[in-house]
Formats: sequence, C-alpha cells, structure tokens
Amino acid sequence: MIVGTAGHVDHGKTALIQALTGVATDRLKEEQARGLTIEAGYAYPDPPADFPDATLGFIDVPGHERFIANMLSGAAGIEAMLLVVAADDGIMPQTREHTRILELLGVTRAWVALTKIDRVEPSRADAVRAEVDAWLGETPFAGAPIFPLSSVSGEGIAPLQRTLWTAAANQPTRADAGGFRLAVDRVFVKSGAGVVVTGTVRGGVVHLGDSVQLLPSLLTARVRGLRTQNRETERAGYGERCAINLSGSDIERGRVTRGDWVVGEHSPIADRQRLDVSLHLLPEAPPLAQWTPVHLHHASAHVTGRVSLLEGESLRPGETMLAQLVLESPLQPAHGDAIVVRDHGASRTLAGARVLDVTPPRRGARRAERLVWLRALQGILPDSAAPTSPDRLWPALGADRGVDLDALAANLDLAPDEVAASAERAGWQVVAGSSVRHAFPDDYLQARYRYVLARLAEIHASEPSMRGAEIDRLRRMSAPSLPPELFRPLLERWKRNGEIVQRGPFVALASHHATLSNEETARWQQVRPLLAASPFEPPRVRDIAHMLAWPEAEVRELLRNCALLGKVYQLRHDHFFLTPAVAQLAAWIRELDALAAEGVTAAAFRDRVGCGRKLAVAILEFFDRIGFTRRVGDSHKVLREDMLFE
Repeated sequence: MIVGTAGHVDHGKTALIQALTGVATDRLKEEQARGLTIEAGYAYPDPPADFPDATLGFIDVPGHERFIANMLSGAAGIEAMLLVVAADDGIMPQTREHTRILELLGVTRAWVALTKIDRVEPSRADAVRAEVDAWLGETPFAGAPIFPLSSVSGEGIAPLQRTLWTAAANQPTRADAGGFRLAVDRVFVKSGAGVVVTGTVRGGVVHLGDSVQLLPSLLTARVRGLRTQNRETERAGYGERCAINLSGSDIERGRVTRGDWVVGEHSPIADRQRLDVSLHLLPEAPPLAQWTPVHLHHASAHVTGRVSLLEGESLRPGETMLAQLVLESPLQPAHGDAIVVRDHGASRTLAGARVLDVTPPRRGARRAERLVWLRALQGILPDSAAPTSPDRLWPALGADRGVDLDALAANLDLAPDEVAASAERAGWQVVAGSSVRHAFPDDYLQARYRYVLARLAEIHASEPSMRGAEIDRLRRMSAPSLPPELFRPLLERWKRNGEIVQRGPFVALASHHATLSNEETARWQQVRPLLAASPFEPPRVRDIAHMLAWPEAEVRELLRNCALLGKVYQLRHDHFFLTPAVAQLAAWIRELDALAAEGVTAAAFRDRVGCGRKLAVAILEFFDRIGFTRRVGDSHKVLREDMLFE
C-alpha cells in the first residue's frame, strides 16, 4: 500500500514520515538547508514482526503552493491519504487543495494526523479536530480516523503506525491487467549501472530482462535492474513503487525526463492531443466556460490545453459533464486515467477528468450517437480496486452500431483478443478483415442482411440484364459506413444462407437470372469469335465495329451488357476480354506471384502473356481495381487467392 502525505506547508509532513519510518525523505541539499520539501520524497520501512508479509510505502509531497506541480507528480502514485494538519494552524489553503486533488485522483482511503499537539492546549487540539472532522464530512473522506500526535515527543505515533500497517496487511491484491505502464517521476544516473527511472506502475507487470519502450521518445531499452519498495526484485506489478535500471544504446539521462512513460515493448499507447473525458468541476470552483484555457496534470506530466464542453456551454460548480480536452502538447493516457485540471494561471485546482476515449473523432464530437458511446465508456470506468473490464460495456450500447475492437483495446490498454472474447461473451459477433476487427450485435447484422437483400431486389428490378451488383457498389448502397474490409467477410457469412450468390465480382439474389435479348444474342454470336481469336490482346470496340460495319455505340452497349452477365470483363474503356481469358490471366498472376517474393512486375507479366508493356500494365491495374491484387512499389501482390473469374 502506498500512502501519501497531504497538507499545508510547515504542518510537519516530513517530520511525521521520519517518525513513522526512520527515513528522512528530504534528500536535496536545498531542502535540508531550508527545511522545506521541494520534490516528493519516498520511504519504505521494513515490516514489523506481526505483519511480515505486508508492504507499506510513503510518498511525502511538498506542501508549498509554489511546488504544486511537484506535489501532483508525486501524488499520482498515492493509494491512500495521510492528511497532515497542524494543531496550531488548523485547516489552511493547501490542506483543502491537496485533499481535493487526491479526491480527483480517485483516492478514497484516508487517515488524519493532527500534528504539533505538544505546542497547543488540549482545548485547541480538540477544536481543530472537530473542525477537520466537519470539513471532511463534505468530501469522500468523511469519517476518516484522526490521530492527535507529536513527531517531536513521539506521542500518538505508535497507534497511527499500527493502523497503517494493519491496513497494508489487509490491502486487497490488484490484478496486473493490461499492458505495462510506469509514469516516470524521477530520473538519475547510478554509478556503474547507468540510467535509473522511478515511478508507480499504472498497469500490467514488468520482469527483469524485459524489453520496454519510452514515450514519447519511442526509445527502446532493456530492464537491467528492478527494485520495488526499495528491494531488489524480478517483477513489478500494478500499484507498486518501482525503480528500473534501463540499458540501451540510446538511453542517457538527457533523453529521459519526468513525465515520460515506460511501457511494454508492443504497447498500443501513443501520443494523444485530444481526449474525451468525464469532467467534474469542484464545488468551490467558479463556473467553467466553453474553450477555457487550463493546465492539465496527468501522472507526472504537465501540459496546457483547452476545454471543449460536449453537453452545454458552461459547467456549474459541483457538476459533471462530458468534455473534450484539446492539448497543446501530447499526453499518453489510457481509459480511466485521472487528469487534474487547474486554472490558466496555475493558481488553483478547478476540476478532475477521467479519460474515456483517447482517439476521439475530429468531427461530430457532440452527435447523439457519439455521446451514447462516451456514456457507455463512462459506465465502465474502473474504481480504485479493479481494472477496467469491457464486460459491462456491451449492455449499455444499442443494437444499431458496431465497435472497432482494436481501437477499443488500445483505448482500454487491453489485449485485442481479450476485448473480442468479452464481446462474444455478451452475444456480439466478431467480424475480422485483413487489418480490422469489429464486433456487432446480432440484431444489427440481421438488419444489415435484410437491407442488402432489399437493395439487391431493387437492382435486379431496375437492371434486369445485369448479373448483379459489384461488391463495392453494393456496400456503398447498403452499408456505406462499414469499412470495406469488413463487408466481404460479412458477405461470405450471408452467402451461406443460400439467398445470396456471387458470380465472379457480382453479387445477386439466387433467384435472379439475367439474359441477353434475342437480338443481342445473335449479335454476340458474331462478336465472340473475334474476341476469342486473340484472347489476350483482343480487338478494341472501334476495331470490332470496323470489322462488322456496326456503329461503335452499339458494339460498346452490347459488350457492356455482356460484361454485366459475366461473359466478358471490361479492362479499360474500350477493351473487353472474354471471361475465360481473364481467368487465365489471373492464374498466370498467381504463378508469378508464387515465384517472386516481391510480387508480379509488369515486365515479367508482359513476357508471360506475350503482349505489349502498355497492355500488361493496364491488365495489372484492372486486377488492382477489383481487389484481386494490390500494388506494392513497382510490383503487384495477390490479395485474394479465393477470387473466382467465371
């Protein structure tokens, strides 16, 4: 359990930690000379004999208002508050602000040390105790135990000490969920070891020897040494104070700073400059207007930005609203992270934000469906004792939307497979493309299926000579918001029902049969031999028209109708190939692609077909357009081995 001090300057926080642990947390010469804490200090006492397995650490934060940024950096790792109030002064400005900050950071457990009772009369100590108890009654720390004590005489130290060790021994174990994340709050160089970073583990677990990366620099490093609670260890998990000795060719002190993050080697967390959040304005803060400039503190990082309110033009004291933070410098948060919001002059704390979505859209932030999504994410915000679980998300969503699972996993800092399994447990269906994976409610997919059937019926009624609709045209007509990569796998599912069939690149109702008219059939019997005579370099429309003495427009219309029926493919404006010839061309592309790792070049394809380079390029571009191949540099790679040409 990590306990952090809170309270006004000169109320005895550092002296109390030394009395509890025997550790002097003021390590800087300036701090020792001035008797003033400037940077957060740390103490890790050995457990007493009656609690041998308990772990207890202390973070001693500065109390002066000028060092509030340093206080916030240290406070990010606090799990429980030790509020220090001097009996002679009573409640002071930083008493209130520190307490509010820890409230905004999600801390819920607290104890109060009423210090310096040796300097006042008992009646004064009793009055301050009553004052503190009454004030805390207006906060989440209502009823926190109060321990009158003196760090000088030692009076009252033992009861507080035992209470803290008892709480540490009963602290529930937290799951090491998600990817490893550590917020760097201190960097130093250790002789013979190199760069060491310290911070609190905010997610996942790291082991000695692991490869990690630093954000935002994207430097990579190896975990050369590891300490938790000031002891050598081979692993560190969620909530632990941790020191990591980093090794790597690019790792040096000047390139790693406070505010950086150490994350897993393949972490999806990246720089974010827009964050959708749940924003809570403190009761004592002034109303917050749209686009207010603010200071933002996330873990040990500090940036500036503005607040864009999503549900109104103003946020009143004590209220909560969905909002978007637009940052002037990037942060690296995940869903559920807390951000402390201070005013433009950095003189007072205004609000707290809980991160909902780290990749909000640039447009439509206030659309009704977008707000529904944010409220669903708000409903699964983790509490202080459990990691984010997506299981509670699905019931909050309607049946009229899909969810990008990979984006959601990155937002929640969870493995994509874990999020996909959660969706399936909730009865959603997972549909995967080559690079995207979405989950859909069954009702949504059934509605899309019925809509596709209706669009196909309309197409057949208006274009009876067509074999069907090209796949991408059908997607644009029936599911324009669906990623193209997902429409094809959905179509494969729907084809299993037997109502939809695919004929080459065309999709149709199984009941639909397109044919040429009698006149067109007679004309086709004359045109087909001309195309078959030179299948891989057939005559163009103008050539056929000249040979048969027909108008070009009639030849072009006939061949386009034949293309709709699958008899020919239109590779270019006036260039039609018989379907068997296109199937053979596709087979040659498969062969060449299998022989060359880089894919099929225009030169190799030209030589295989025996045509000119210009025509070879045109044929390859046709196969790219229909999705059979994809151009990579100067070559073409087969993208869909299963595509049929018939």
